[in-house]
Amino acid sequence: MGWIEFGPDDATTARIEALAEQIAHHSHLYYNEATPEISDAEFDALWDELKSLDPEHPQLRRVGAPVPPGSVKVDHRFPMRSLDKATGDDEVAHFVAETTAHGRRFVAQPKLDGSALSLEYRRGRLVRAATRGSGERGEDVTSNALRIPNIPDRLPWEGDCHVRGEVVMHLDVFRKKYADIAPNPRNLAAGSLRQKNIEAGKGDASDLAFHAYGVLFVPNDEKHPDSPDALQFENDSQSIAWLRENGITPAEEVVVEGTDDDDTTQALLVETKRWTQGRDSAPWEIDGVVFKLDNLAKRELLGETAHHPRWALAWKFPPEEATTVLLDIDWQTGRTGAVTPVARVAPVVVSGVTVENTTLHNVGEVERLGVSIGDKVRVVRRGDVIPKIIETLGPAKSSDLQGRFHADGESFTGELPTRASPHIPEACPECSTELKLDGAFLRCSNLSCPARLARSILYWCRALEMDGIGEKLVDQLCEAGLVNTIPDLYRLTSEQIQGLERMAEKSANNVVTQLDATRELALDTFLSALGLPGIGPELATAFAGEICTMEALINLNEDDLERLVAIEGVGQTVAYSLMEGIADRSEMLEDFNQTLTITDVAKTEAPSGPLVGLSFCITGTLTRPRKEIALQIKAAGGKVVSAVSGKLDYLVAGENAGSKLEKATRLGVTILNETEWEAMLQP
Repeated sequence: MGWIEFGPDDATTARIEALAEQIAHHSHLYYNEATPEISDAEFDALWDELKSLDPEHPQLRRVGAPVPPGSVKVDHRFPMRSLDKATGDDEVAHFVAETTAHGRRFVAQPKLDGSALSLEYRRGRLVRAATRGSGERGEDVTSNALRIPNIPDRLPWEGDCHVRGEVVMHLDVFRKKYADIAPNPRNLAAGSLRQKNIEAGKGDASDLAFHAYGVLFVPNDEKHPDSPDALQFENDSQSIAWLRENGITPAEEVVVEGTDDDDTTQALLVETKRWTQGRDSAPWEIDGVVFKLDNLAKRELLGETAHHPRWALAWKFPPEEATTVLLDIDWQTGRTGAVTPVARVAPVVVSGVTVENTTLHNVGEVERLGVSIGDKVRVVRRGDVIPKIIETLGPAKSSDLQGRFHADGESFTGELPTRASPHIPEACPECSTELKLDGAFLRCSNLSCPARLARSILYWCRALEMDGIGEKLVDQLCEAGLVNTIPDLYRLTSEQIQGLERMAEKSANNVVTQLDATRELALDTFLSALGLPGIGPELATAFAGEICTMEALINLNEDDLERLVAIEGVGQTVAYSLMEGIADRSEMLEDFNQTLTITDVAKTEAPSGPLVGLSFCITGTLTRPRKEIALQIKAAGGKVVSAVSGKLDYLVAGENAGSKLEKATRLGVTILNETEWEAMLQP
């Protein structure tokens, strides 16, 4: 093959970049489009791999996906966080050990597989309903929420509060009215909630149901002056009871309590088994159980990360399996140039869903599985979306294709393909550029590749919240040759845009107006919107705080490596990723420098505190949750790492410390107990 190979560090960087890109892409499809391409299990695998390679990557701190262009946006008064997940008994035990210093009483509720929704009540009246969106900002869907029969437009209590829960479709309703037009209830529920107009052949919001998980009361200093004071509950179970009393349907709740960690863990596992056994008879699709610490004051003490609260855990059902035949493999080019394989399989029904396509992630996965066209393969799925091929079962037989049907009910008439090794392309399927082997990925290096260009422009527009520039318009601009690089956007005229399909004068002027509004950008905003592989908003802000000017960004070189690596959360891999991304786009950056006004940002002040320059790893059972201790270390200027190495300064070890303590002892790392560590915080 004619591949160009990267070194091991580059391979790791590439894998991190690819994982972050895939997670962002699939989050958008799941939360905004209701058209997921991969299963929950596949998404979780991507998430876990990124976490293992780069635990501090900004993508891991994001929830959901940005609200798509053209939508009415709503800033959430209380951010809608995601939940930490678990799939095994040991993870449940770990969650218990991390939280039981604050109590052993939990609320268990089914993890409904629908669309998250926030209801805002002012003086008891429903004034706004919003989707999760990015977690900080969602889409206004009030008109459709008011059509959901069990969502009250007014509460008996005339106060200010936000009710959080899940919108689902009853399986009986789905089977009776929609099974022939939608792949599953979850996608239909999300689409029904977000559609602008009720259309034939689509879901109706009046066929949905809302089930609440909890309620948050607006603080007295922010509530409407005529509203009663915010209610105060000691436990979450009390607030759930209040919801029921006030006409809002909560998700079924069970209070679970144990006498010690082991007893508490077993009590939670009883709930996982109960819901696993009752899953098939549940009236809605569910994909697990949610456990939440019941005591609300203790939740405040545990706090939350940018991604999830520390006081809750989502336990997910184990995967479900089926077998089918691999018919072919296609290759597609993404925004970062990663060329990924898509498996075409004989129709297979897994948990009621007919699947004919699934991703194989990358060339490394194809080689690892050793699959061949014409193989019988085992697929696994969790939830309601496309499964993952987990192993090959050898050559398929003609009988393996019998009795199969497409999703539309038509009989599958395809023939068994001749068994052959997958064709792995040497050139990009979109632009014919020679591909490079980048770790486990094939990558197209041509920034002007049609597949990369459109996605890069769309990323830029979404990052800068230009609602008038959506996917269809971007495709038209590229196909018409009006835009060949991102800076070309700023050379567009209203007359050029009006020449495109469905673009009248008003729409064209709106596009130009939105572009004009982004002609001046701060360096951090510019760097974030540029969409360099692996460089999200948080890292962009961190880099900008060190680089400060557009001129310095353009002139980055090896001499800058040391100061980039000194940034909190940045290692050599990420620093090289930035420098390579800038070098690859040097002409584009020079163009931007002439086209836009990129303003300087102030230099980020160096961290301060008694732990500056020191690194810590935490292990074992301590009197406080490890995450709380980690936050204190960072607040005092220290750095927290997840692995023990010879470069580590201190290991904070509690009871039952295992392999990390052994390794630290072997490497001569200084070991601290909790009291010794607390003493270091003193000035």
